[in-house]
Amino acid sequence: MSARARIVGWMLAVVGLALAVSIFATWTVLLARLDVRMNLEFTNEAEKLRRYAATAHDPHTGRPVSDVRELLTGYLAINSPDRWETFFSMVDGRADRITAVTPPARLDTDEDLIKVLAAATEPAYGDTESVEGTVRYAVIPVRVAADPRTGHFVAAVFYDRHRGEIVDAVRVLGLSALAALGLAGAAGWFVAGRVLAPVRLVSQTAEQISDSADLTRRLKVTGDDDVAALAATFNHMLDRLERSFAVQRTFVDDAGHELRTPITVIRGHLELMGDDPDERAETLALVTDELDRMNRIVDDLLTLAKAEQPGFLAVEEVELADLTVSVVAKARPLGDRRWRVDQVAEARVQADRQRLTQALMQLVVNAVRHTMDDDLIAVGSALRDGRAELWVRDSGPGVAPADRERIFRRFVRGAGRTGAHDGAGLGLAIVRSIAEAHGGGVRVADVPAGGACFVMTLPLART
Repeated sequence: MSARARIVGWMLAVVGLALAVSIFATWTVLLARLDVRMNLEFTNEAEKLRRYAATAHDPHTGRPVSDVRELLTGYLAINSPDRWETFFSMVDGRADRITAVTPPARLDTDEDLIKVLAAATEPAYGDTESVEGTVRYAVIPVRVAADPRTGHFVAAVFYDRHRGEIVDAVRVLGLSALAALGLAGAAGWFVAGRVLAPVRLVSQTAEQISDSADLTRRLKVTGDDDVAALAATFNHMLDRLERSFAVQRTFVDDAGHELRTPITVIRGHLELMGDDPDERAETLALVTDELDRMNRIVDDLLTLAKAEQPGFLAVEEVELADLTVSVVAKARPLGDRRWRVDQVAEARVQADRQRLTQALMQLVVNAVRHTMDDDLIAVGSALRDGRAELWVRDSGPGVAPADRERIFRRFVRGAGRTGAHDGAGLGLAIVRSIAEAHGGGVRVADVPAGGACFVMTLPLART
């Protein structure tokens, strides 16, 4: 069953339950009110009879009525029953008079009922069955001091007729509830379809991506509700997947491209290696050097691949002055150069100290490769325009303007190298990845006195 059907089903179940409870409560309240109304009606009839008996007079003599039959007949003449009611009188245990309004069913002809009513010595209530269903009655004994006979006044209400009205009202209410439930179901189906449309789009997009492996597709995010948040989260997930796959493809391509050459060199020398011990030692040294270079290439590629992952940085508070001085101290054994600290920034930034050290050391190694003995290499840090800057400059041949952007790409080597070890062209790409991971960047700055100056820019607050 689809989510749309489940939502509408549960909605109809809840609404149906609420309507059923409401209808049942209405039914119960109306029946209770009917019982109360009937009891009040019987009490009212008894009170009216008492008032009439206290003031009844003989129309011929003008004296108080002294005949019980005459008293009851006079009362029936002036008191008309309401709808689905009937009144009749009894004298000496026999039915005597009945109101002029024809009742739904004659009760005064029911001998069994008459016997029960005639036995009443006090006002009493009761139910009986008739051809019109249940009848609720009240019998009131009447006595006149001058008449030894016993009279009874009987008021009867056809209960099933009144109850039938309630049944009809509840039936109409039930039919209306069913119609409303149907309309609510149709409206709920439409609304659920509109609400779940982005979810279906997510499912369709995921299926299409699964079939075509196209990670460039994105969902259109409209609104600011939970479904829009789901679509935005899905798009964010696709962004990360696309980046991850791109990094994976780049890693595989770069590894295949760069490792093919040393593998070929190693294979060629091993195939040509003879039995001469000196030749074998020379070949072993060459193979070991190529394996070391392959290891460096793999490490650099892994660093670049990790730069795209969320856990690449371990952020802490870094003191820029201490970082600058420590980098110069670590760099001195790399070459016989004139090492200098240009400037230190007395500030702290939220950054990964090890990654910043790795980037600066890579720039230092790059400067050593492009300089000669006794050339100048300087490291510095400063706060400029609300950002932190770290730089490494040298007095070497510098970087041509046309190469200042190109050299930060992978496997691009700059001209004018003087170092003994040739890299794979990944060092500056690693520096750029570290800078960008911190929310900053790296560039080659102009140096009026000549040489090269690589500047890393970092935000003071973590981004």
